[in-house]
Amino acid sequence: MKMGRGRNMEEIIRNLTPEDLEESIMMGSFAFQYDVSESDIEDRKAKMMLNLPHQWGCFLDGRLAAKMAVFDLETWIAGKRFAMGGVAGVATWPEYRRGGMVARMLFRVLEKMKRNGQTISYLHPFEYPFYRKYGWEMLTEYKRYELDASQLPSLPAQEGSVVRPKEPVSVIAGIYEKYASRYSGTLARSGEWWQDRVYNKGKVTTAVYVNPQGDASGYIIYKVKDRIMSIQELVWLDEQAWRGLWKFIANHDSMMDKVKLQAPMDDRLPARLGNPRCKQETVPYFMARIVDVPAFLNEYPFAALSGQEGLTLRIEDSFLPWNNGVFRLDIAGDGTVRAGQAEEDGQDADAVCDIQTLTTMLIGYQRPAFLQMTGKLQTDGRTIELLEWLIPQQTTYLMDYF
Repeated sequence: MKMGRGRNMEEIIRNLTPEDLEESIMMGSFAFQYDVSESDIEDRKAKMMLNLPHQWGCFLDGRLAAKMAVFDLETWIAGKRFAMGGVAGVATWPEYRRGGMVARMLFRVLEKMKRNGQTISYLHPFEYPFYRKYGWEMLTEYKRYELDASQLPSLPAQEGSVVRPKEPVSVIAGIYEKYASRYSGTLARSGEWWQDRVYNKGKVTTAVYVNPQGDASGYIIYKVKDRIMSIQELVWLDEQAWRGLWKFIANHDSMMDKVKLQAPMDDRLPARLGNPRCKQETVPYFMARIVDVPAFLNEYPFAALSGQEGLTLRIEDSFLPWNNGVFRLDIAGDGTVRAGQAEEDGQDADAVCDIQTLTTMLIGYQRPAFLQMTGKLQTDGRTIELLEWLIPQQTTYLMDYF
């Protein structure tokens, strides 16, 4: 009997059904090289059952050949929440790779995001060039620190106190939201996300800094094992909270030799250390892409102006045709925008770039002047000055993973 792909095979892209879940789990286990026990399979199936509308598969002659998940999330960008589609768990059986299935699935889910009003999408790439082909670009990177106990900041006793709440999420969720809104790219976490994603990484301890006025203004989620303190999250709203939490960390000196943590790129920890030669690494992280250019621009919180401004952008998107063309932005003095496709698509534009450049510029990962200097953004000096003013300056950061 002849077998293989020598004939045309019927391809269907659809949501997974309960009958497809075990095959999807086994594909993920194979692609991402982790083992799953029988009990793990049942647990994963139960969780996936709760989110079947987010599970997608590409089927060839009825067999699952590729799969991905898309989460309905919200993200902070320049101090404002945006609906975001998070792509995750993209996998294909090796015998079906390089046939364009992932591209066709991505197009389908991006179409759905557009209909759902999700104007931006994030993903964690296995390979950055692969997803650049489909319009994603760098969203953020972060710093990874490793400090010897002898390098910890030398601080005197601090005012305020550190407490361990019995129900930590009810205390720290508000602190997190204030902190997250200061960055672009952070998630606006739901209660479910806190429980299923933040507190699903084994046994951890949560401690909260409370200032002398009785306000909770910082927290740490961590564990100590094998004389290493691994900090999952360190969040602080002001200098007082920073000092209180780092004094708390230093108080673990009898039970640990090293501290490991991550921080946003604007963090200045080495400048606070007596010996700044700590181990630090810059880690490239998630990617982003704008799904619907005019809808995203209409939501975007541009900076206030002294008067109204008009601006035209020519956007090139080789993957999503609805983003191709010239878009006109009418920006009011308060920063609100009316954006739409220009009547004459062939007209000259004030600035020209691809969808990757537009995304990385508006998300805040790269500034307009740098993108012009590197040839990614074609425009003149006046438009660069306007864009530098209009686009808020915020560091990008993402503490979560999916």
